[in-house]
Amino acid sequence: MGDVARDSKSLHDECGVFAVSGHEAAAELTFLGLYALQHRGQESAGIVAIDDDGQTRIHKGMGLVAEAIKEAHIRELRGRTAVGHARYSTAGESELRNAQPALVNYREGTLALAHNGNLTNAAELRAKLVGEGAIFQSTMDSEVIVHLIARSQRPDPDEQVLEALGQIEGAFSLAILVNDVVYAARDPRGFRPLVLGKKGGAIVVASETCAFDLIEADYIRDIEPGEILKIRDGKIEQLPRLTPEAPAACIFELVYFARPDSRIWGCTVDTARRAFGRQLAREHPADADAVFSVPDSSNSAALGFSEESGIPLELALIRNHYIGRTFIQPVQTDRDFKVRVKYNPVRGVIEGKRVVIVDDSLVRGTTSRGLVSMIRDSGAREIHFRISSPPILHPCFYGIDMPTKEELLASRLTVDEIRQHLGVDSIGYLSLAGMIGAVSEHGPFCDACFTGNYPAPLSDLEKGLLVTADCR
Repeated sequence: MGDVARDSKSLHDECGVFAVSGHEAAAELTFLGLYALQHRGQESAGIVAIDDDGQTRIHKGMGLVAEAIKEAHIRELRGRTAVGHARYSTAGESELRNAQPALVNYREGTLALAHNGNLTNAAELRAKLVGEGAIFQSTMDSEVIVHLIARSQRPDPDEQVLEALGQIEGAFSLAILVNDVVYAARDPRGFRPLVLGKKGGAIVVASETCAFDLIEADYIRDIEPGEILKIRDGKIEQLPRLTPEAPAACIFELVYFARPDSRIWGCTVDTARRAFGRQLAREHPADADAVFSVPDSSNSAALGFSEESGIPLELALIRNHYIGRTFIQPVQTDRDFKVRVKYNPVRGVIEGKRVVIVDDSLVRGTTSRGLVSMIRDSGAREIHFRISSPPILHPCFYGIDMPTKEELLASRLTVDEIRQHLGVDSIGYLSLAGMIGAVSEHGPFCDACFTGNYPAPLSDLEKGLLVTADCR
């Protein structure tokens, strides 16, 4: 439902990772890469750069990338190697000490880390490390990886990284900086995306290909599940892979998270979402005059629904893209106020019409209920709600911040009860088979939030250890 609407849905993007090796303007490119990945994290941003003399510099700040990192900061971040991170907290509190990249000095020199994902045995490892005398500076699960590398007794950084990554479970796409070497790695199931690119003689790593487009870098390929690459001065070396597991790419990246102009899992996100929309129209047709999306993440699915159904696509909701993070809500009890700040209906398109609203997902339903009320007030004769993914029934433990199971609307209401709750004339979810089938050649996928089938062990949860509140 677009970046602004995510707060109301309580379904948040995880993080964006970017790294450069072998370019004179490494920090500037990293800033631009993070800017393109802004949709993946709006809470904090940071860059670590290292110059030819081994001098390491870091800048981190709270807020959007352009708020956290200014031009003056970039000028100070000299060097040909840099790692950056844009964060939304799925594990750890929202404060500057949890902003990444994490940076320490250890016996081999500089160690910095940017992590996208969530570790499912972090509490167990943290307790063990604390028992051995480790002192943690943050509440984020990513710091566990830093300690595992720094405390490793292996003789060189390559083996230290390999040993550390062999101990962690769950989802991780990583850019690790050890002096002037970048290590890029994905967990063996490949939950989160990580792509490899080239700009001139430099190598770049990013969470999504849209970051390459902005800096005019060429996409080389996806970094594969379990793969660990060692990158130095624009040259790539493959290290031994992590123990293979059945691949489980997060299908929700295609449904909601990734930018439509990105290419992940072997397909463009726009293509996948249009396929979801077309299948949705086949499964849940509607007799209507107009179809429109809840901007912006539903735009492609609405296009697909319109193409398949023949119902004209209309621009019926205008989204305000300029809402500041500190926007103050007036003291009032109007539950629809936040919705009306974010969206405004085009009454001339809606009034007297039978309309189909296409959205990508339904979590708590708060925003959707407010939208339906607003569209009804704008004169819609009938409202048919269509969702281009199945009902979300289970929380995620692999890097997506979702409500608890009890807060998920579909876990406590039937589909017809959800229809009544939203106040729509009909409702239709894309089936699980229809969603998977639309992109089957790019799988297999993790669909745990829909099915409860968790492909990676939930060690902390199963052992009754504390799971961070943000992860749930």
